[in-house]
Amino acid sequence: MDDVDQRLIAELRRDGRAALSDLAERLELSRATVRARMERLTARGEIAGFTVVTRADVTAAPVRGLMMIGIEGRGGERIMARLAGIPAVMAVHSTNGKWDLIVELATQTLLELDEVIHRIRSIEGVTTSETNLLLSTRKAGRK
Repeated sequence: MDDVDQRLIAELRRDGRAALSDLAERLELSRATVRARMERLTARGEIAGFTVVTRADVTAAPVRGLMMIGIEGRGGERIMARLAGIPAVMAVHSTNGKWDLIVELATQTLLELDEVIHRIRSIEGVTTSETNLLLSTRKAGRK
């Protein structure tokens, strides 16, 4: 997978129902190129399907964490695209302050989380990171 494929996957993660024309516009590609890449990624098994995420899905990946990442230079977009292509990455947020990015992670086991953390730390341009496990979640306004 090249950077264009990873950017395409990132856009599909944000909106799996996006029209080809919208994806093409966001990626600055033709509709035909987007369609061909999606078909190729699906045929190769890189895209296994499209789905809806529900509350019950969280129990399928009970180990959740937030990884704060510091990056060097101007590789933020490239690194965000790479992160979005990792299945355990649920979301990537750019931020200000000490950390450049905050990544939401979800895995089935601590061992899988450890492997994902090592994979992210090996991405060129990632200089430092800190990971916190999420122990429980309460929505605002709910008890």
